[in-house]
Amino acid sequence: MCCRQEKGSPLKNPGASIKAVLAGAATGTALGLLGFWLAEVPSTHAMGMATFILTPFAAGFAIAMVTQDQSNKVFAATALALLTSLALLISAGLETILCAVTAFPLLLGALLTGALLGFLFRRLIAKFTGGTKFTSVVLLSLPLMIFTAHRIEMPTLLHSRQEMVTTSIRLTGAPNIIWANLQSFDSLQVDKSFLMYVGLPIPERCTMEGTGLGATRTCYFNNGYIKETVIEWQPPFVMGLSIDRTNLPGRHWLGFENARYELRPDGNQTVLTRATTIRSYLYPVWYWKPFETWGVSSEHRYIFADLARRLQQETTR
Repeated sequence: MCCRQEKGSPLKNPGASIKAVLAGAATGTALGLLGFWLAEVPSTHAMGMATFILTPFAAGFAIAMVTQDQSNKVFAATALALLTSLALLISAGLETILCAVTAFPLLLGALLTGALLGFLFRRLIAKFTGGTKFTSVVLLSLPLMIFTAHRIEMPTLLHSRQEMVTTSIRLTGAPNIIWANLQSFDSLQVDKSFLMYVGLPIPERCTMEGTGLGATRTCYFNNGYIKETVIEWQPPFVMGLSIDRTNLPGRHWLGFENARYELRPDGNQTVLTRATTIRSYLYPVWYWKPFETWGVSSEHRYIFADLARRLQQETTR
C-alpha cells in the first residue's frame, strides 16, 4: 500500500526525530561556542571571517552530519542551535542583544549554507560508507579548520580600522544660537531609532566644563558615558573633540577616536555637520561597516532631532 509507513519513519517514531534534532542542535551549539572561543582575539576582542562565517558554516555542516538525512530535521536543528548559542553568549555577558541582532543575518546565512552542503555531502558519502568513523573524523577536523583559518587572518585582526561617520542637518537659526545649544544639553525628548530599542546606547545629556581649548565635555548615556576634551575651538563654527574615555557596555570591539561639529551659515539657516571617527575590530568590513555607520548616525540624528526641537521651542516663546 502506498500509504503504509515503514518502521522507524518520522510518523511511527516521533521520539527518534526529536532526539535527532536535539543531537544536531547540541552538536551545532557546542561547535559554535568552541569556534567563538577559538576565533576571538582576547586582547582586543577582534572577530573576523573565522568567527562570523567559518564557525557557523562548520556548525551547520556538523549538524547535517549528525542529524541523519531528513532535511526537516537538519534545518530545525540549525535554527535551534543558532538561537541557543546566541542566548548562551548573551546570558554569559559575552555579547549583547544588539550584537546578536546585527550578526544574526550573517550567522544564519553561513549556518544554512553549511547545513545544506553537509546534507548533500552526507547523502553522497552514504553511497560509499555508512560507518560512524568517517563522520567522527569530519567532526573532529572542523575545530582544527576554524583554528587554522583564525591564525591565517590574525595579522588583519591585530589592527583596528578607522571609519568616519558624517551626518548633517539643516536648522533654522544663526550659528551662534545653535553653538550655545551644542555644548551642553539634557533631557532629550525625541523618538528613538530601532537600534536603540535593541541595545544601542541612548544619549541623555552632555555637560561642558570650561570653554576653549582644553575644556572637558562629558556625554551621558542610558548605561554609560563618554569623556571628551576640546582640541579645536572656533566659535561659533567649529568644535573638535578628542574622545579620551568610553565607558559603554557591549562595545569592546568598537572605540571612538574623535568628534567634530561644523556649522555653516546658509541664508537664515545653518547646516550643522557632525563627524565621528571610530575604530573597529570587526571583519568582514563589507558586512559590519554599514551597521557601524547606522549605529553612529542613529545617535547623531537622535541628538540633532532634539536640538531642532529645542530651537523650535525657543523661537515660539
